[in-house]
Amino acid sequence: MITVVGMGAASGAAPTGDVAAGAELVVGGRRHLDAVRLPEGVRTVVLGALAPALDTVAEYVPRGRPVTVLASGDPGFFGIVRALAERFGPERLDVRAGVSSVAAAFARVGLPWDDAVVASAHGRDLRTAVNVCRAHPKVAVLTGPGAGPAELGAALRDDGRVFVVASALGSAEERVERVTPAEAAARDWGTAVSVVLCLDGARAPGPVRALAGVRPGPAGWALAEDAFTHRDSMITKFEVRALALSRLGPRPGDLVWDVGAGSGSVAVECARLGAAVTAVERTPDGVGRVRANAAAHGVDVRVVHGAAPAVLAGLDEVPDAVFVGGGGRELPSIVAECARRARRSVVVAVAALDRVPAAREALLGAGLDCDGVLLQSSRLAPLPGDVTRLAATNPVFLLWGVRPHGRTEGVAP
Repeated sequence: MITVVGMGAASGAAPTGDVAAGAELVVGGRRHLDAVRLPEGVRTVVLGALAPALDTVAEYVPRGRPVTVLASGDPGFFGIVRALAERFGPERLDVRAGVSSVAAAFARVGLPWDDAVVASAHGRDLRTAVNVCRAHPKVAVLTGPGAGPAELGAALRDDGRVFVVASALGSAEERVERVTPAEAAARDWGTAVSVVLCLDGARAPGPVRALAGVRPGPAGWALAEDAFTHRDSMITKFEVRALALSRLGPRPGDLVWDVGAGSGSVAVECARLGAAVTAVERTPDGVGRVRANAAAHGVDVRVVHGAAPAVLAGLDEVPDAVFVGGGGRELPSIVAECARRARRSVVVAVAALDRVPAAREALLGAGLDCDGVLLQSSRLAPLPGDVTRLAATNPVFLLWGVRPHGRTEGVAP
């Protein structure tokens, strides 16, 4: 058996005594090895790069020689249990979990965390954690080199969040500090940070729920137009929105742009599905409507006031998907810029037939695979005498460009 011992992050929870008794090999970080009583003559491996350590463990397991692995907190939560189970099989593991750094950090600030979203930036792209923090009111981010409080704060300095930075949890050097993202960005935090809690004070703690983690998706989407405040029916109709959402594919960890947002109906729907969203709108009254609709639906949408394509140059983010719902004569250049920046897809709604070829050419010119449809729908409408007619809505062209799988050389940084 491989005994995996979690060195708990809560004060006094670290295993003491003979946790490695009988082991012929003990693997762990230097501070973990120093914290336990090691059998005389036992071989030790200081855990650094994972692959060499696993290779050493493989010298012992087939021969039935006992191994102990020391890990931080709960080793089954973004921890070494995954790698050990994949390499040696879960039936060989005896896991003794400690208190995870996430649980300990929330305990330190007196908050429940069943409604928190947990993202790991340790050895992973920081942008996923950033997007989750933007979209959700209560997030725990497991940090790593180059993805700590400073980097997270720099990405979120304008998003009105509060950080709780928990360092060296469970040790004599433990620190738990509340800072703004801007304050976090301005400091050198060293290597002792365990976890960063990113909190929206207005929405955390949230309501009691039956499911932990990411909130359940909405029961329905492609909401009726009267679910949004809009001007003179200037809103993406729900039939168009339904197909647009299917091609955008918004999900937790994604960033979606809604360019020419108008009422923000597409932006709000993407946010309801768990994505971080930036809505770009050129009119002041439109900006107000987007914010009002986001607030009415309980989602967080970042609104940028300005005219595309020029205003897009000021956005240093890289969207996963983009919806373009306006543009006029500037439409080809807007679509071209969005297609240059998008990692996955661009969806364009066009009412004027004359603008379809140029929009399609802009998508193709950026290296995206392009397709589209003309949407014409007729809705049931009552007539006097308790009868029903079909009322036609204005036709809309919906074009979408999808970046070929694995081809990201054209994506702007």
